[in-house]
Amino acid sequence: MTDRQPKKRRLRSQDWFDNPDHIDMAALYLERFMNYGITPEELRSGKPIIGIAQSGSDLTPCNRVHVELAKRVRDGIRDAGGIPIEFPTHPIFENCKRPTAALDRNLAYLGLVEILYGYPLDGVVLTTGCDKTTPSAIMAASTVDIPAIVLSGGPMLDGWHEGELAGSGTVIWRMRRKYAAGEIDREEFLQAALDSAPSVGHCNTMGTASTMNALAEALGLSLTGCGAIPAAYRERGQMAYRTGRRAVEIVFEDLKPSDILTRAAFLNAIRTNSAIGGSTNAQPHLAAMAKHAGVELYPDDWQVHGFDIPLLANVQPAGAYLGERYHRAGGTPAIMWELLQAGKLDGDCRTVTGRTMAENLDGRQASDREVIRPFDEPLKERAGFLVLKGNLFDFAIMKMSVVSEDFRQRYLLEPGREGVFEGKAVVFDGSEDYHKRINDPELGIDEDTILVIRGAGPLGWPGSAEVVNMQPPDHLLKRGIRSLPTIGDGRQSGTADSPSILNASPESAAGGGLAWLRTGDFIRIDFNQGRCDMLVDDAEIERRKGDGIPPVPADATPWQRIYRRSVTQLSDGAVLEGASEFRQIAKKPPRHNH
Repeated sequence: MTDRQPKKRRLRSQDWFDNPDHIDMAALYLERFMNYGITPEELRSGKPIIGIAQSGSDLTPCNRVHVELAKRVRDGIRDAGGIPIEFPTHPIFENCKRPTAALDRNLAYLGLVEILYGYPLDGVVLTTGCDKTTPSAIMAASTVDIPAIVLSGGPMLDGWHEGELAGSGTVIWRMRRKYAAGEIDREEFLQAALDSAPSVGHCNTMGTASTMNALAEALGLSLTGCGAIPAAYRERGQMAYRTGRRAVEIVFEDLKPSDILTRAAFLNAIRTNSAIGGSTNAQPHLAAMAKHAGVELYPDDWQVHGFDIPLLANVQPAGAYLGERYHRAGGTPAIMWELLQAGKLDGDCRTVTGRTMAENLDGRQASDREVIRPFDEPLKERAGFLVLKGNLFDFAIMKMSVVSEDFRQRYLLEPGREGVFEGKAVVFDGSEDYHKRINDPELGIDEDTILVIRGAGPLGWPGSAEVVNMQPPDHLLKRGIRSLPTIGDGRQSGTADSPSILNASPESAAGGGLAWLRTGDFIRIDFNQGRCDMLVDDAEIERRKGDGIPPVPADATPWQRIYRRSVTQLSDGAVLEGASEFRQIAKKPPRHNH
């Protein structure tokens, strides 16, 4: 934070509350705020009015800590000379929202845009936590472009089950395999999952929640060290206070998202994602944020700028530890310090602290080398996302940091064909079909099978679902085969340790190549060339197109229909068509309402 003196300039909120040209409108705007005790002197004082975008509620337990943290944010805003106004945002809870929380990211974005644009706010504190609360908030702040700062709620404390670390999400996928293999019963399965959630906060693994809050920091939109502080730690309340103070300062400085969110900042985030073993969901979310910030980010950027970055964070699912120890080891700033020293980070990027990224990272070397490795002694080399294309899709990614040695030995090290694998496809239309038929012996699934799921993208689900991390049938699990090659046009939980090809675009429901794949076809996956193709001749593919696109469920709500009619593909961020045309809209005040 800085010690800059406030600059005297006319604030946006004064057009509502202190407008001599429209005294009747000023009276109308002021009048109803009086009914809970705020004074006209406050609102007409020229002090910055700072919104607190409250994402915490009983429906969003991962973010519920913000109900308490907002009090400290208020204290910081008041002490810095601002006026806090708290308001709710649309709830997004990954674990519970059906058919998928991805459906609501764009809905929350739209709601927040209208609030930030249409109400008398000079700046905003964006409270984030659960997966999609972070991108939706940053997308909205970019569209409106008033001074904004991100406050993460932080991960849960480390979970423990029978003396072993139990990471949220990751333990469920692990126990799901053990249960299918007959190694545990139902009660043991449930208890392991419950043990992974010991306190307030979001996932304690490097799932999508921890990833997106780390990337908010990498983009320069959070105070240094904000992302990884566990929700239950005292430092989380202290960070909330400092964030509130800084929110007022950035209004005086007129420091906006458009000043921070540059292409260089997004490339920093891509590199950081690789180094932390971040979620594959970072790809559509970063694409969406860049789109709304007016930054050119290309699908191949994940390969060009992120693939060769090593894995430095020894955190589940790609590593061994959880959020508490990651924070104590130095967290995301320590990871970025390693990248900066290795020349893999742009240190000149501006940040919400008022300093450059390099200045923020000064002295942030890791304190625990078991958890955060030196750049030249990583857990894995080349740990970013492999970008693939072929006649099945134009774009898909595979997270290399979770490719196990067993998987590599079985599929990628055949002498003379290293990095190339061929297998027979077994195709499922949605997760219901998968769960119904995965153990059907007539499918003949063996260790050379490639599992494929379609109808799981933005149009097909709708919203794109985390269903691509399919486990093998029970008979293979009992033989110790924990994973098969999997492909899908949906997403995968950031907590999953399954090496899957996912986010395939265009999806089946949009006429992508997966629509024309049939069970029994052979697929070739070539890691060396970044190719994934069905070994079916073009004439046969054209013939199959006459069968039509595989059916998907009908719209169940009005929003689902609106979403499907306007959403783009995952390669493009699954944003609303045309929404990114609206940028820096706060430059022009909205019309008066009477």
